[in-house]
Amino acid sequence: MENTLKSLCRNYTVPQQIQQLGIYPYYKPISSGQNPVVRMADGRDVLMFGSNSYLGLSDDPRLKEAATKAIEKYGTSCSGSRFLNGTLDIHEELEARLAAFVGKQQAVTFSTGFQVNLGVVSTLGQRGGYILLDDTDHACIIDGSRLSFSTVYKFRHNDMEVLESKLKVCEADAPKLIVVDGVYSMLGDLCPLPELCELAAKYDAAVMVDDAHGLGVFGKNGSGTVAHFGLTDEVDLIMGTFSKSFGSLGGFIAGDSEYINYIRHTARSLIFSASMTPAAVAAASRALDIMQEEPERIEKLWEVTHYAHKAFRDNGFDINATVSPIIPLMVRNTQLALSIVAEAYNDGVFITPVIAPAVPEKDVLIRFALMATHTTAQVDEAVEKLGRIFRKYGIIS
Repeated sequence: MENTLKSLCRNYTVPQQIQQLGIYPYYKPISSGQNPVVRMADGRDVLMFGSNSYLGLSDDPRLKEAATKAIEKYGTSCSGSRFLNGTLDIHEELEARLAAFVGKQQAVTFSTGFQVNLGVVSTLGQRGGYILLDDTDHACIIDGSRLSFSTVYKFRHNDMEVLESKLKVCEADAPKLIVVDGVYSMLGDLCPLPELCELAAKYDAAVMVDDAHGLGVFGKNGSGTVAHFGLTDEVDLIMGTFSKSFGSLGGFIAGDSEYINYIRHTARSLIFSASMTPAAVAAASRALDIMQEEPERIEKLWEVTHYAHKAFRDNGFDINATVSPIIPLMVRNTQLALSIVAEAYNDGVFITPVIAPAVPEKDVLIRFALMATHTTAQVDEAVEKLGRIFRKYGIIS
């Protein structure tokens, strides 16, 4: 007799239903690097507009060389957590460089960006304290808050009036942490950090910015949205990942030494998880070199970004309020979004759907993301093909 849990899983048939419709968009195997054109496992070449490799570094030969040399020296794994046997000299070197890069006293690296937010938010979520979240914060921030002992309040996306109303009901002398994205990963818009930091100071709250999608894109040499706004001293904690602009894997949190000392010794997703591999550390460090040595790479990203914004708007697409290389193509219907993604793929354009629970049905969109290595000709080709599909479904005229 089948147990109840297995029966519950068996009754979950949503993916199978989408597969039967021929519009299943997930787990498509790629057999090449994350370049503007990728080779799929089925042999076809498609334009890649679904990658987070904003600076186009994930297939850069210099990162590959750095990773290879690290493997030759340190092996393929640290075989333990940072807390015990898994700290290498290159971990500490990268942490010191990252802290200086974002203007903080110290930093500590985690194995993934998800683990950073999970560990930091949960460990700083003190009993009797409060965590305040933008309602479009990344899932790992939400999950971290669920593991905390704090009372959690969400406020409407980028709505500082609602945030203040939540701060007003918090006990004045209780610990308070506001956690926001610097660049929102689905809509491509920025957090209004100047107004948020004013509220934080008024109500004695700490501020943490997840800058996974801002590092390498905004600020001097890609130092992020906090630097972009000139608020390095006002923001307490800056988080970043290596799987986007850094072309690697892992993440970090940077802040004053008091914060980092506490996190290093209490964040469970750090002390109970294996450390970043030598190859990942070396690749991230080399990417940091390139960001600082080649500002023209970021300039190229912005050139193609501005070009794409105009191209989509000129062709009647609703791209919401994006100001970044993340371009949301608003569809507002799940089945339509899945159908469009499937047709685009068949026409040689790889894009990704954003549906519930990532966004509510009214905000369903297709995410179009740019890399510094994209050309305007590739953007034109994608806009032309997507325009034809969007017009077919009556989304644009």
